[in-house]
Amino acid sequence: MHRRQLLNLLLVSPFFTLPFAAHATQIRNARLWRSDDKLRLVFDLSGPVQYKTFSLTAPERLIIDLSGAGLSGDFSQLALKNSGITAIRSGHFGKNDTRIVLDLAAPMQLNSFVLPPQDGQGHRLVLDLSSATQAPRQIAAEPKPAHLKRDIIVVVDPGHGGKDPGAVGAKGQREKDVVLSIAQLLAKRLKREKGFDVKLVRNDDFFVPLRKRVDIARQHKADMFISVHADAAPRLTASGASVYALSEGGATSATARFMAQRENGADLLGATTLLNLKDKDPMLAGVILDMSMNATIASSLQLGSSILGSLEGITTLHQKRVEQAGFAVLKSPDVPSILVETGFISNARDAERLVTARHQQAVADGLFEGLKTYFEKNPPMNSYMAWAQEQQRGQV
Repeated sequence: MHRRQLLNLLLVSPFFTLPFAAHATQIRNARLWRSDDKLRLVFDLSGPVQYKTFSLTAPERLIIDLSGAGLSGDFSQLALKNSGITAIRSGHFGKNDTRIVLDLAAPMQLNSFVLPPQDGQGHRLVLDLSSATQAPRQIAAEPKPAHLKRDIIVVVDPGHGGKDPGAVGAKGQREKDVVLSIAQLLAKRLKREKGFDVKLVRNDDFFVPLRKRVDIARQHKADMFISVHADAAPRLTASGASVYALSEGGATSATARFMAQRENGADLLGATTLLNLKDKDPMLAGVILDMSMNATIASSLQLGSSILGSLEGITTLHQKRVEQAGFAVLKSPDVPSILVETGFISNARDAERLVTARHQQAVADGLFEGLKTYFEKNPPMNSYMAWAQEQQRGQV
């Protein structure tokens, strides 16, 4: 079972229920129109939704329960005359759910489905109602897509910024400027690749706390988080690129320990808060967090190895294995996360190369090739890349 699937299963199971934000999705509007053989009712939504439907008799009613959804619009503008629907009622149901009740003049058959954003439209819940005496026909105007084919979301984090310049080279080269340029070049390359979408933690010279960087990755439901750096090393002779992943135990080297302490500073965070586990039974919270973190760290190490392989032909490597330490910026329990040191700005030769546009572009291209290789081997479910691979296998 896919790592994120397993975590999602734990979170929605009756025995592993965790609190989510109230009314994450809003029911904004409703539209109604008729054809010769059916009535279509469409609810416009602010985001994706889970729902269930059932019918009641004496009198005839159709009930739609939308999980975690609130109602910001109303149905008063709908022309219900001669539609078969005599009234539409709504109200809160459970903690954060909304129940919509359709009062019917006679029994009706229902065909329902959700549609993702497409053709200028947002998320929608579509209800097709037809007379109970005839079977509903397949929809032609807005067919349910055979595959969502979503983009892989990559969040790129240029380290430091604003009041925090990061490391400074002997000739005044600033880490925050170097890594912003590399991150922007990587983002441009990702945007050109079909099946990928990218979010930058910062796209200018401003400061972002470590906790906020992790939150941004989770808010965008990232499939991958990559933090780009060019730090100073304890020894001026240290040079080359290296990749780091989170360690729940000790650091794998003195350099890894030094880098983690330098990056974390006073801005540490506890990973348990990111899964809303602080109010849960300690044993249950520990089981969920351990399962998530172990799977995420394993994926991060695999991702890091792919990145190292792609950088090897572009620059020297400080370490030929993925190092591990307790980096606060990598503590997202369900997003594979790595920190890439593109070189040491404290090293004169590294610093000289890191400020050149040609080398920055080469590093960005190497990062792209590494993460693309990783996702080709581990395509997320429902992604365009997974769909494309399925199509290729079907043609063999």
